[in-house]
Amino acid sequence: MKTLVIAAHPNMEGSLVNKTWMNRLREEEDVTVHELYAAYPDGKIDMEREQELLLAHDRIVFQFPLYWYSSPALLKEWQDVVLTYGWAYGAEGTKLNGKEFMLAISTGGPEEAYQAGGYNNYSLSELLKPFQATANLTGMRYLPVFKVQGVRMLNEAQVKESAEALAAQIKAQF
Repeated sequence: MKTLVIAAHPNMEGSLVNKTWMNRLREEEDVTVHELYAAYPDGKIDMEREQELLLAHDRIVFQFPLYWYSSPALLKEWQDVVLTYGWAYGAEGTKLNGKEFMLAISTGGPEEAYQAGGYNNYSLSELLKPFQATANLTGMRYLPVFKVQGVRMLNEAQVKESAEALAAQIKAQF
């Protein structure tokens, strides 16, 4: 199974967790890591190139830190530009049907902050519903989310351990 990891972090070099994940995934055979902010520093996304990448892979992974309860801006722009009517959804938009879709998320806040009565008052699952709806609309199968929360409190060994766990989940059969 060929996997495309779309890594989106506006400051990848400054991110211990997302950079470690991305570098670890680059070691995997049949995994293509596509770093959005490096590919499009001007924010102008090449729709045809991105659609070709999607077509060439069986599993699509969005890897990002949770920003304001969603993805970083360039990943949202990517969705708006690439997942077009008639290509990704709509009566004739079947290009992603049958592919698998997964999220790899990091949060600065701890798990207990993401629940009813917690600091953010909503569970991570609730906040990620738009991504699940995207998978449903485009005919992709939504896989279990890989999440590491409270990343500001992790030591280097824990970050490396999380990268190994992410690589294992990406390679797993569901």
